[in-house]
Order: sequence, then structure tokens, then C-alpha cells
Amino acid sequence: MSLKQQYGSLALVAGASEGIGAAYAEYLAKEGLDLILVARRKEPLEQFAATLIEKYKIKADCICCDLADTNAAQELYNMLQGKEINMLVYNAALSYIGPFEKNSIEHHNRIAQANMITPMNLMQLFGTPMLAKGKGAIILMASLAGFQGSGFLSVYAASKAFDRVLAESLWYEWKDKGVDVIACCAGATATPNFIDTNPEKTSFFAPRVQEPAEVVQECFKHLGKRPSFITGTGNKIASFIMQKLMPRKMAILIMGDTTRKMYRL
Repeated sequence: MSLKQQYGSLALVAGASEGIGAAYAEYLAKEGLDLILVARRKEPLEQFAATLIEKYKIKADCICCDLADTNAAQELYNMLQGKEINMLVYNAALSYIGPFEKNSIEHHNRIAQANMITPMNLMQLFGTPMLAKGKGAIILMASLAGFQGSGFLSVYAASKAFDRVLAESLWYEWKDKGVDVIACCAGATATPNFIDTNPEKTSFFAPRVQEPAEVVQECFKHLGKRPSFITGTGNKIASFIMQKLMPRKMAILIMGDTTRKMYRL
């Protein structure tokens, strides 16, 4: 059964203009779904939408929205009333790399809003109609950083732990009601944002940096089958060692030391 047959014909992708979000949008367009693409920057979003329309002969509407705004979820929902969203992909995220105390309270709060509060609210606003219809899907991007304390990524890592637990919880609540929920827990991925941070490779044994399309393809293999998963063989092995074989203190030390070296902190 195709995604369109299983869930419906319209998907909303938040954080869609580049990287993993763009890869989700292209995958869904290739499957024949029409799209609502959401991001902050208007021009690249509209250019990307035009490319998808031309290439896959689908419909794609663009909404410029700052998902770190307090009322972003409700405003987005209000703009789309009358449209039946069959799949929600939340990829948007803010991060800060560095000492916790050096970031502003305002930016910490924006990270929390964009990474936790807005997706939680969107899951309720769009998930409730899915439950009423008895079918739908929600994909929430999480991260390996959220599996333990991650020094110099503290608020980002904590927000991704929240995302994974929220998705896993709703997977259980909604699994017998026709709505599939999954947390996609990615490691280092070659997105423009990741590349722009100019990370150094910390060791020969570090997991390979994945391409966005790899992450997305793996996610759709697991959707409807698992509450969450870790992308990439190297990431799975590293996570198993850190979560199952190491004391938690050691895992936290390794994460902090790795981030310190990657970003020369």
C-alpha cells in the first residue's frame, strides 16, 4: 500500500526549505502527496516548492512562519482550517552550541518553543482530526544528543529527549486508532546547518555523517512499525555501546568531550 493510500493525499512539512525537511518533502512528493511547506525564509521555500511542482506534478503551498513564536502552532492551524492534513512531519529545530550560561535566556526560550512547545501543540491540533478520521501519520525529528546529557548542547539535547518521549508516548496511545507516530533519532547529518557549524572529525571511529535522504528513507521503513528508531548503522552501534555497555556518567563525559573537540570549545 502506498503512503497516499494508507494515510491520505496532503502532508505538512515544517522546516522544509533545506536539509532533512527538504528530503522529507521530496520523498513525499515522489509518492504523489500534495504538500504544505513551512519555513521562515520565503524565497528559498518558494523556489524549492516550484521545483517539486515541476518535477513531480503535485501541488505545493508555502507558508512562511517562525515556529519559535509563542502562537506559531495556533496561527498555522488557523491558516489551514478547511484543509485535511493527513501527515505531519516536524523537522524544524533551533540549537545553540556552547556554554549554557553564555546563551541568552531569550534564545534558550526560543529553542524550547521551536523544538518542544510548537511541535507538541501541532501534534494535538492536527492529530485530533486524524484520530477522528481513523488514519494519519506524524513524524517528529529527535536526535542522538537527547539520549543522555550532552555538554555544550544542553537545551537542544533536552528538547530532543522531550520529542522522543512525546512521540513514543503518543505511538502507544494512538497505535490502535489508525494514527502512526514515530520519533526519528538522527545523528550527524550533512545538512546546510550542520556543515555551517564547521565541525571537526573527532576520531576515526566516529559514526559516518549521513545524507538527509538516507535518514528519510530509513524513517519511512519504520513508520507504523516502531515508536522510535536510530538512523544509520554507525549511530546504532555507538548508541548501543553508550546506553547499554557504559555507565551513564561515562556516556555523558564522552558526549561532552566529543562536542568540545568538534567545535573547539
